[in-house]
Amino acid sequence: MSDAATTTSDMPKEQSGSSARFYSIWLIAAIALIVLPLIFSSGGSLTSFSLIGIAIIFALSYNILLGQTGLLSFGHAVHYGLGGFIAVHAMNAVANYNWPLPLPFIPLIGGIGGVAFAILVGWVMTKRAGTVFAMISLGIGELVASSSLILRSMFGGEAGITTDRTALPHMFGWTFGPQLQVYYLIAFWVMISAIAMYALTRTPLGRICNAVRDNPERVEFIGYDPHVVRYLAYGFAGFFAGIAGGLAAINFEIANSAYLGATQSGLVLFAAFIGGAAYFFGPILGAILVTYLQLGLTNLTTVWQLYFGIIFIGIVMFAPGGIAGLLMMHRPLIRAGSLGMVIPSYLMAAIPTLALALGVILSIETVARYTASEGEGNIINLLGIPFNATAPVTWIVAALLVVGGFLVARLTWRRVAEAWDRAATVARDRGYLA
Repeated sequence: MSDAATTTSDMPKEQSGSSARFYSIWLIAAIALIVLPLIFSSGGSLTSFSLIGIAIIFALSYNILLGQTGLLSFGHAVHYGLGGFIAVHAMNAVANYNWPLPLPFIPLIGGIGGVAFAILVGWVMTKRAGTVFAMISLGIGELVASSSLILRSMFGGEAGITTDRTALPHMFGWTFGPQLQVYYLIAFWVMISAIAMYALTRTPLGRICNAVRDNPERVEFIGYDPHVVRYLAYGFAGFFAGIAGGLAAINFEIANSAYLGATQSGLVLFAAFIGGAAYFFGPILGAILVTYLQLGLTNLTTVWQLYFGIIFIGIVMFAPGGIAGLLMMHRPLIRAGSLGMVIPSYLMAAIPTLALALGVILSIETVARYTASEGEGNIINLLGIPFNATAPVTWIVAALLVVGGFLVARLTWRRVAEAWDRAATVARDRGYLA
């Protein structure tokens, strides 16, 4: 009886503790967004942070479909692009007719454009899920992307439509000309959109979306229409994708057909899946990684898309839960205090795994540059070491790194598996792992 009374009295304390942790996470995120440009104040850093913020909203909107409702879309960039075009047209109209609409409200207009198209086509698209939905989304995405080159009054053809964000009414004395002010505008919408999308996952609609993802037949049995649930989720995803497109139009001051293309849809799919669609923060991690890889690899190699494909294949084969899934796997070990049993094995496996990765990179760059130069010499700098793409020693080193790294890595990762089993057993005995 006393144990039950003690347990009941502890429940409010546990709830208040979880609420404090919940609000502290959002507070830390807001402080980080404010402080980041003060620490990294260069123009390149501000541009990168702005692109990451836009990618985060876009990836979270996509995860409403993929992670929450189980809808694989190959044309999500349609809502992103249409939101950008609607935002550009709205900015030009405000500047031409002197409407009292400040720039911070323009992303909302982009969101309205994204959800309007979702309402228009979503009812037919969401009648079926799975492969049918994926193929329809791909077809509609390609249809709109090709139409953007034909309907010049709306999309401006190949050149797109430009605008001037400083021509709109100023707000609090901000002209939004400097990149720093644009960054803070994007950061504001990142927080608002992320909180709104997280709140959506906690609503009855968000819960029933998860049920439709897992077992639509049972959802229909208890009285809900899976088609309507998918349609509502598709509308919310289109709205937040339109907000991301509106922010992209503000950041670049242009909207063109690239916003609508399959490449844009592929990048957001990579971000959501690589980050981990099963967790809310997974697409955030994926958006950060994909954006940085896109910015960094495009300056280093001409075959940067190949690296995206290799990373995606590796995640699918060895970590289906994404980066977030890998991190959350260690949570029971941390709580049980048994993570230290795995760390030495991780460090041992890191060396041959790194050698394998370097061998793959050297092999790809050697083949790519040798082919591009048609046999002429081309220097590859790998960790500061120059390699000639036509020299036999380069091919030998690449083969040794790939073969040797793979064989040794297999042995060391077996040690990791054994150490993981021991650590998981300790966590299970202490009640932290089911």
